Amino acid sequence: MTEKSKLHNDATRNTDGSVIHADNIRKLYGDVAAVDGITFKVEPGETYGLLGPNGAGKTTMMRMLAGLSPVDSGEIMVAGIDVVKNNRAVREVMGVVTQHDGLDGGLTVFQNLFLFGFLAGLSWKDSKNRAHEVLEFFGLRDRTKANTYELSGGMKRRLAIARAMMTSSNVIVMDEPSTGLDPQSRNRVWEELAILKDAGVTVLLSTHYMEEATTLCDRLSIMDHGKILDEGTPDEMIERHAPKEIAQLRVAPASLRTVRDYLNEREISFREVGALVSVKGVNGDRPDLSGLEGTEGVQTTFRAGNLEDVFLAITGRELRD
Repeated sequence: MTEKSKLHNDATRNTDGSVIHADNIRKLYGDVAAVDGITFKVEPGETYGLLGPNGAGKTTMMRMLAGLSPVDSGEIMVAGIDVVKNNRAVREVMGVVTQHDGLDGGLTVFQNLFLFGFLAGLSWKDSKNRAHEVLEFFGLRDRTKANTYELSGGMKRRLAIARAMMTSSNVIVMDEPSTGLDPQSRNRVWEELAILKDAGVTVLLSTHYMEEATTLCDRLSIMDHGKILDEGTPDEMIERHAPKEIAQLRVAPASLRTVRDYLNEREISFREVGALVSVKGVNGDRPDLSGLEGTEGVQTTFRAGNLEDVFLAITGRELRD
């Protein structure tokens, strides 16, 4: 039996064929709706993302899905389990990776996995064998005896994902899987998630990184203020909402007024982001910047529309806000 087949059993589906089905979910904190009528489905083996800024309601939604926070109204079904009525049972089929890894710094890598599995209901022997399996699967076997405080941030994140697989989870919920990681560590975590996907595991993740959402997600929802604003594949979202092409002007301070005047006089839409001026043309086509050619202190490049442009188009503000 391969490592992949050991790590994955076919997920129990809901009656509609989905693995996760959230229907009109609401969560209030006082008079504030942190989650306000959210509905979505995740299909077997799919990687589904909730994309939005901090405070959009992503973490609250993830906690309710994992049975860690009560639902005020609505229905959540995960692998045939009614999470609202039986929030303990869902954790038998779901692995959860929170923003904070919660690893025990006083234990070794192996001990963290073994103890988690044993407390989750595995026998001493099964927990030991399972720990070795996931260590091999995630490329951590050579760090078996290392203390967790010796690990890099990226390696701790991989260990947290490995721990979520100790109970042969068919579904993994991950809250901001690569927040705080350097680019190299982030790419390694992405590689591990791709391996899980190849093994047939259903993954629901939240993120505020557009590159992460584009790279990992089969489908995603864009969230803001507790609501889902739109849903689809990354390409569908970009096709619906983003300009075909964006001009980016890196402008020296001495030339900034010249650039602003040129764009304003021609009623060309633009926004300033740090040292860059992002410009889009009519109907999303390439803007006419011929009058700025040769202007000292202005460097122009072009890029395709992306998910950050989508978010800006449907919310009126940048994803990083």
